[in-house]
Amino acid sequence: MIRFTALGSAVLLSLAACNAPPAEPAAPEPAPPQVNPGTPPAAANTLTAQGLGPLRIGMTKAEVEAALGPDSDPKSVGGAEPEVCDQWRPERAPEGLLVMIQDGVLTRISVASPSTLKTDRGFGVGDTAAAIKAAYGASAVSQPHKYSSPPAEDIFVWASGGPATPNAYVQDAAARGVRYEIESTGKVGIVHVGGPAIQLVEGCS
Repeated sequence: MIRFTALGSAVLLSLAACNAPPAEPAAPEPAPPQVNPGTPPAAANTLTAQGLGPLRIGMTKAEVEAALGPDSDPKSVGGAEPEVCDQWRPERAPEGLLVMIQDGVLTRISVASPSTLKTDRGFGVGDTAAAIKAAYGASAVSQPHKYSSPPAEDIFVWASGGPATPNAYVQDAAARGVRYEIESTGKVGIVHVGGPAIQLVEGCS
C-alpha cells in the first residue's frame, strides 16, 4: 500500500496547480452610459415646453393641487369665467408663478418678477430678446406685441405642433412651446410655457 506523507501531498497539489489552465480574466464592467453634453436633462426647477418639475401640461387641476397645493389666494379670480379658465399660484409654487387651468386641465405656466426660474435654454425674466434670438436661431419666431411698440415683441419657440405658416394661430391641443414676452426695454417680462394657451395675451383671453 502506498502512503502519502503530508509533504508529498503538498508537492502533488503544487504540481497540479502548475498544470491547471490559466484562469480567464474577469470581464470588464460595462462603461456608464454617455450623456450628450449638449442636451442635459432638465432640472426640477427648469421651465420647458412640457411644464416645470412636477407640473406637466395636460394634468388635471386635482393633480396640480396634489403636486403644489391649492390656490394660494382663493378670493382672487384669475378669469371672467373661472370654471372655464382661471389663473392662480399654487401654495407651494415659487413666487411669480401662475398656472392656467382651462376646463379643469393645466394648459399654461407663466412666470414673472420676482421669479428667477429659467427655461431649459437658460433664459428668464430680465434676459434680452437679442440673446434669446441668437441662442434659438431660426426656431425663434417674433411677433409684434399687441399693446406696446418695438422693441416690445413676443418670441415664440415651438417644440412640437408649431404653426403651419408663419404667425398662424396654433390650435392643436398637443402643441407645446415657449413664449418670451418682451417688454419695451427689450428684455423678458414674462415667460409662458405650455400648449396653445401660451398665445393668449390677456390672461384667459
